[in-house]
Amino acid sequence: METINIFIGIGAFIFLLLFFYYVPIVLWFSAIVSGVHVSLIQLMLMRIRKVPPSIIVQAMIEAHKAGLAQIRRDELEAHFLAGGHVRNVVHALVSANKANINLTFQMATAIDLAGRDVFQAVQMSVNPKVIDTPPVTAVAKDGIQLIAKARVTVRANIKQLVGGAGEETVLARVGEGIVSSIGSSDSHKTVLENPDSISKVVLEKGLDAGTAFEILSIDIADIDIGKNIGAGLQIDQAEADKNIAQAKAEERRAMAVALEQEMKAKAQEARAKVIEAEAEVPRAMAEAFRNGNLGIMDYARYQNLQADTQMRQTIAKPTTSTTTKTSKQ
Repeated sequence: METINIFIGIGAFIFLLLFFYYVPIVLWFSAIVSGVHVSLIQLMLMRIRKVPPSIIVQAMIEAHKAGLAQIRRDELEAHFLAGGHVRNVVHALVSANKANINLTFQMATAIDLAGRDVFQAVQMSVNPKVIDTPPVTAVAKDGIQLIAKARVTVRANIKQLVGGAGEETVLARVGEGIVSSIGSSDSHKTVLENPDSISKVVLEKGLDAGTAFEILSIDIADIDIGKNIGAGLQIDQAEADKNIAQAKAEERRAMAVALEQEMKAKAQEARAKVIEAEAEVPRAMAEAFRNGNLGIMDYARYQNLQADTQMRQTIAKPTTSTTTKTSKQ
């Protein structure tokens, strides 16, 4: 008998747990006290649909207390089943209502389902955010490099949160505007004297178009002087010109050496032909003797002329001793 009572007690306890789990009477009573009308059957159906009743009821109570009567229970359930954050959406709607920001439930849920924090977006719309850009390097027309840092004050654009570009795009556009502004300056001194000119030029470009933010101001926080890029480029150009000139000179020298070698080869060929022609002279003379075209007297005169020519060459050529004495003097 005692065992049966124990089993009955356990069964009754389990039944009560299941009953209060599927029939959240405390949550229903809390909703009724707060002025939110939701039936126990609807709370039971939420459990069956795998929707936490506490999240939906608390969101409805918060919206009701804030005066947001347009939020309905089935819309909250649908947003939760779609993977949205019900609490963030309701928080955002309440904050937007208090700040007089036109934000509808459909827009808030769309922003939330797009992956953005809609509550943080509303806060950023009320309290603008300051974004520090990374160091941006640019070169003025005089060749001096400048490194600038800017602070961009942005406010969330509620209407552009769905499909609008993020902070990275804003920073990239601001950096591009800074580079363009510095690059169009005639001197780096002008930029250092009037850094606010960069802000004016960048703001006039409308860099926040197509983004989820509205740029309120761009302030240049710091500008440092970098390298003399112009002088470095001139040095590199001069070095390149020198290398080109050296290469051309080496090419001309190689062509001159090749021409000299060619002339030497031609001279050697000419000397070889002369020697070959001189070797033919005795044969021609012997042939002339045999044919009677050259007599003894003619040969004697040829010998005398050759000896006379050799003597003249010997006299004209300085001796070794004479050259040595001249060098000593």
